[in-house]
Amino acid sequence: MPKLGMEPIRRDAIVKATIAELGAKKSLDVTVSQIAKRAGMSSALAHHYFGGKDQIFLAAMRRILSDFGAEARQELSSAAPDERPQAIIRSCFAPSCFTPDVIAAWMTFYVLAQTNEEALRLWKIYQARIRSNLIHALRPMLSNPVEAANDMVALIDGLYIHAALNAPEEPELAVNHAMRVLDTFLEAEK
Repeated sequence: MPKLGMEPIRRDAIVKATIAELGAKKSLDVTVSQIAKRAGMSSALAHHYFGGKDQIFLAAMRRILSDFGAEARQELSSAAPDERPQAIIRSCFAPSCFTPDVIAAWMTFYVLAQTNEEALRLWKIYQARIRSNLIHALRPMLSNPVEAANDMVALIDGLYIHAALNAPEEPELAVNHAMRVLDTFLEAEK
C-alpha cells in the first residue's frame, strides 16, 4: 500500500534531481535511471509519476519557470511604474538564472523545444509572458511598445545564451547591455 502524501515529495525530489543531473551532464543524455538514483528512488517509480524522460524534463523546466515567475513578480512588486521595464530585465538575468544547473537546463530546453511540441509550447508561453509584461510596462513610455517589446525579448534571449556560455558568473554584463538598448528606445521617444 502506498504511503499517503508521498507523491508530492517524490515528484519534487525527481524534479530537483533532474535539474541537478542536467547540470552535471550538461546535455539531454541523462537517463531516467540516473535521475531516479540521484532522487533516491527506483526508475520505475520515476516513470510511474511522470511517464518518461521528456515529461520529467518538462516538469523540471516548469519548476524553473515557476521560480523565475515568482522572482519576476517580486522584482516588479518593488518597482515604481516607470521602472517596470528595468525590473523585468533584471529578473531575466537574476543570479538564480545563472546557476550551473539552471543554465544546463535552459540550454537543453532550447534543444528539446526543436523536436518536442510540449517543450515548444512551454517556451512560447514563457516568451509571450515576458513580451506581454514588457508591452504593459513600455506602453506609457513609447509610442510603439509592441515593436520595442519584441526587440527586447529577442535581445534578452540572445544575451542570456551569450552570458550563459561566456560569463555565467557575471550576469550583470548582460543586464547592462539590455539596459543600454532599453535606454536607446526611451531616448528615441523624447
